[in-house]
Amino acid sequence: MSTQIPGLYILETEEKGRGIYTSIDISAGDIIESAPVIICDSVDTKLIHKTHLHDYYFTWGEKESAIALGYGSLYNHSTDPNAEFILDFDNHSIDFQAIKDIKAGQEITIHYHSDEETDFKIWFDVKE
Repeated sequence: MSTQIPGLYILETEEKGRGIYTSIDISAGDIIESAPVIICDSVDTKLIHKTHLHDYYFTWGEKESAIALGYGSLYNHSTDPNAEFILDFDNHSIDFQAIKDIKAGQEITIHYHSDEETDFKIWFDVKE
């Protein structure tokens, strides 16, 4: 089941394209969203690299990937994020949790690296 705090909205900016913002204050430690995922096997994961979905998937285990539903695949990257993502393999979901207080009107950002990815490299120019 997808759950999210009230007040999240999508805003398109010239610098980063679409991103997720909040109209209410969020406290560090709050779960922002619990997004269900569509899990792709290793064959589908190889195919994702040939599609526009390449920029929107999460690594899921060793050879699989996941597409987050809800707002999950739209959070932008930051080298100084105010939220993190937590892969929940048992419930087939990704939790997005505030790691800093986030004020109303701010963009919610994550760092695209997970603890499982030791050879992670950003594939785009970072715009802070």
